[in-house]
Amino acid sequence: MDCLGDGWDSIIRKVGSRLTDSQRILDSIRRLVRLLRLTDRAAQTELGLSGAQLFVLHELAKTPAMSLSELAERTRTDQSSVSVVVSRLVDSGYVMRERDRRDARRLVLTLTKGGRAIAEKSPPVAQEKIIETLERMQPSERRRFADIFGHIIEELGEARGAAPMMFEEVETPGGGKTSRKK
Repeated sequence: MDCLGDGWDSIIRKVGSRLTDSQRILDSIRRLVRLLRLTDRAAQTELGLSGAQLFVLHELAKTPAMSLSELAERTRTDQSSVSVVVSRLVDSGYVMRERDRRDARRLVLTLTKGGRAIAEKSPPVAQEKIIETLERMQPSERRRFADIFGHIIEELGEARGAAPMMFEEVETPGGGKTSRKK
């Protein structure tokens, strides 16, 4: 029951109109980063995996026997970045690399029983929800959003090299970067 009636909507409009565009953008970025961190932390706490590793398991569960380049395309990530995550999953026993039965030159990635069990019991990660949301946008909106976000990243000097998967690279106290272990 809304005891303020129409007054509540008026208050919300007034508060919202006081926020500058920059504040609204920063608030949205903060909320997005928070969502990504919470998803990553939950995966780490509950499963001992990073959010990126869980994202890869989910994608491999959708399409068995996928190549690394196909996985990179599905995760909207550079092949070298997703390769690091896959190597950790192979080392942990959740993913296998094997020769394609139809083309022995081709390596494919498949889930082990343990990897499939985790993928089936775990909820979607933030990256999956973000991709679904972006795919629902009009292509022109998506392109404009990519251009604007790309411009911000360039202005911040972060446009060099392949972007790592979400939270797969962490800052060290000295300012250097190190890959997350697991």
